[in-house]
Amino acid sequence: QQLSRLRSLIVMREGEVLAEHRFNGGPPLDRPVNIKSASKSVLSAMAGIAIERGILQGVEQPVLSVLRSDAPADPDPRLERLTLGNLLSMQAGLDRTSGENYGRWVTSPNWVRYALARPFVDEPGGAMLYSSGSSHLVSAMLTRASGRTTHTLAQEWLAEPLGITIPPWPRDPQGVYFGGNDMLMSPRAMAAFGELYRRGGVTAAGVRVIPAAWIEDSWRPRTVSRWSGSSYGYGWFIGQVRGYPVRFAWGYGGQMIYVVPALGLTVVMTSAA
Repeated sequence: QQLSRLRSLIVMREGEVLAEHRFNGGPPLDRPVNIKSASKSVLSAMAGIAIERGILQGVEQPVLSVLRSDAPADPDPRLERLTLGNLLSMQAGLDRTSGENYGRWVTSPNWVRYALARPFVDEPGGAMLYSSGSSHLVSAMLTRASGRTTHTLAQEWLAEPLGITIPPWPRDPQGVYFGGNDMLMSPRAMAAFGELYRRGGVTAAGVRVIPAAWIEDSWRPRTVSRWSGSSYGYGWFIGQVRGYPVRFAWGYGGQMIYVVPALGLTVVMTSAA
């Protein structure tokens, strides 16, 4: 009764499927579902690949080096100091677009401009301010810097080498794919993505997809959520379960990818949001 919202569970150890279950009328395990903010972990992977390919310069790259045309006419001077890394670690310092501010943001005519125009409530690199506006700016940076959509990049960089499907997901009014929310992946695709991280960025076939150093950087604690108490890196939450380090993607309502490297575990669950 307590797990009435659970829809799927996949448990893998050292690449072997130990359990695959559907619950409470959940869809087939190969059908894409909305993974909500677990999308932020996927977006982080794409940022790491973009850096490795020279499309983005690195985590210290100023956001305005790519998105200046959408900055306010008279911006707060701190906006010049805002970096890609600040966005990925949710330390932008900009007022959040999530929570009570979410509706006004997603009904605005230009999501990128709205996010960049939020007032600063902390310094860049300060406290964790969980905000999908920050991750959407990463998607916009990827799109502008590459000249291709975030979905096209996700298909080429992740879906194809992993042999999974990532269908198109919602876009903002300017056509930028929603960064860090509403991506569509099946539970089995989520498990393949988790396994990619567990293997240090290499597929089961031995193809390097994500730099190993990027995974280490993504899993390095940089700030702490004041809501959950969990540490946060670049798009991943970081914690411990029974003394074992666990890294997890966390989407609203219970869309989860857990990676426990010391035990060789990848665990996926999806839920009715």
